[in-house]
Amino acid sequence: MRPDTEATEAGAMVREIVPSPVPSPAAPGDGERAAVARMRAAGLRRVLGINGVRVLLVAAWLGSWELAARHWIDPFYYSMPSKIWERLVDWFTDGTSQGSIWEQISYTLQEAAAGFALGAAGGVVLGILLGRSRFLSDVCAPFIKAVNAIPRIILASLFVIWFGLGMQSKIATAFVLVFFAVFFNAFQGAREVDRNLVNNARILGAGRLQVLWTIVVPSATSWILASLHSAFGFAIIGAIVGEYSGADKGLGLLINHSQGTFDSAGIYAGMIIITVLALLAEWLLTLLEGRLLRWRPPASGHDVQI
Repeated sequence: MRPDTEATEAGAMVREIVPSPVPSPAAPGDGERAAVARMRAAGLRRVLGINGVRVLLVAAWLGSWELAARHWIDPFYYSMPSKIWERLVDWFTDGTSQGSIWEQISYTLQEAAAGFALGAAGGVVLGILLGRSRFLSDVCAPFIKAVNAIPRIILASLFVIWFGLGMQSKIATAFVLVFFAVFFNAFQGAREVDRNLVNNARILGAGRLQVLWTIVVPSATSWILASLHSAFGFAIIGAIVGEYSGADKGLGLLINHSQGTFDSAGIYAGMIIITVLALLAEWLLTLLEGRLLRWRPPASGHDVQI
């Protein structure tokens, strides 16, 4: 046996008997976890800073308003935050002249929600269909523009005559406001679909309904959801306008009654309740948008500081 072969075999035997030490690697992900922790801390500081500035702005605005109402302006016309707060407390504890405040809120919310659902569904369906059909859009365009040009207060008055003082007339008014807000966005979103995607899908054998459901609708989702953020506000406006035209319940009736009795605090209190309802709806729609658009990559300018 050659000497170099003997040395190789001896080295192999030694390695089998005494295993070579395994280097202990650094714990994986330590740097990434630290970076994520720093990003979360920075995000938390930013959120706290933004909310802090918002609170200060609201406090400064309310404080200056209260001070001005006590010394320089007539609170009969402009009211003051303390009186508005008293009116809200009175409504939520003792009720209103029209009944429980929760009943008024529930009545207006039902009208707004029904008008929002019907108007959004109609706007999405008709907007996508006309957006994908040049012939139908050319035929219907002047009629849609003509109806959209009619002042909503006139339509609300007509709806009261047609449907009475009940909830149906308010739902119809909310429907009209929501429908056009959603329709034009859905129409534009359907028009903006990448033609190459549609052509490739048709080459692969996709039918019209498959192209519509798998390409057009997902592509228009961003446009539709963007319109829904303002659409619920329009639904509440439609319900309030309808209640102004004629109603036996609702926040619009409550505000109208406050106006008739020169109760400026009551008008502001009703405005605050409506604003809170709209903000809650906006928050829910933002959550819905986040779930439906998980597939979309974040915008490149999302974290840009102005």
